[in-house]
Amino acid sequence: MSNHHHHEVSGKNLFITIILNIIITLSQIVGGIMSGSLALLSDAMHNFSDVLALLIAYFANRLSSRPNTSAKTFGYKRAEILAALFNASVLIGIAIFLIIEAFHKLYHPEAIDSLWVIGLGLLSIVLNSISVLLVKNDAHDNMNIKAAYLHLLTDVMTSVAVVGGGILMYYFGLFWIDPLISILIALYLIWASFGLVKESSAILMQFSPSEIDVAELIKVIEEEDDIINVHHIHLWKLDDKHIHLEAHLDFKKDLSLSESNAVIDTLELKLHDTFDIQHTTFQCEFQRDDNKNKIV
Repeated sequence: MSNHHHHEVSGKNLFITIILNIIITLSQIVGGIMSGSLALLSDAMHNFSDVLALLIAYFANRLSSRPNTSAKTFGYKRAEILAALFNASVLIGIAIFLIIEAFHKLYHPEAIDSLWVIGLGLLSIVLNSISVLLVKNDAHDNMNIKAAYLHLLTDVMTSVAVVGGGILMYYFGLFWIDPLISILIALYLIWASFGLVKESSAILMQFSPSEIDVAELIKVIEEEDDIINVHHIHLWKLDDKHIHLEAHLDFKKDLSLSESNAVIDTLELKLHDTFDIQHTTFQCEFQRDDNKNKIV
């Protein structure tokens, strides 16, 4: 019944970002070996994690668009949520690893060929900035792409830190600057990723959407003239776009099937316009002796 428009994810843009990140990763591995830069190799591993994250995002996006079947009545709608949870968890793991490595580098700074660091850091900034722009719009409406977008955004920040560190090392020999900036970036990475872990976990656990006040939802349903009570409520998100509701409805009169259908049609439209609920399943009852608790 929903006519609400949701932004469609561009698989083409996602594919281009994968190619760009493969280029960044390979160039930084070569540059890191040539220059002896641990910072470049670490940044290369960070970019390689982006390649994996983007590949997962790309295939999860393709998977979620597959049609529903009798064996999979919900289709693959939660493939993207699983991917978002995995990607965000990997980000936290990378951030912890970067913090450990950064502290190690603070205590044991090493002299490196700074020109390699500056040059390849600038290349990473340019290509990752292009990638960020390509997936920015999709990240607003899609949790899975948002996880990949955060990967790319933090890569730009990491590369800025690498370039800044390279410049300071080249002119002033301040080798401790790079790990210090890395620690700050890693802390931001943990903060940003934790929200995604929390949100995706809530969907997988079928928690009620945080944006919907259940008390207000009950009030709207019971405002209908023909309904005296709503109970046995289950409210959840199938993915980051589709909200589902099921409930038992107590009718004041023993209405015919066509009359109760008319009431439900009106109610569904109101719930869609008020709470953006796309799918409802109502059990219609009249003087039925069952559990009348709102939440069972």
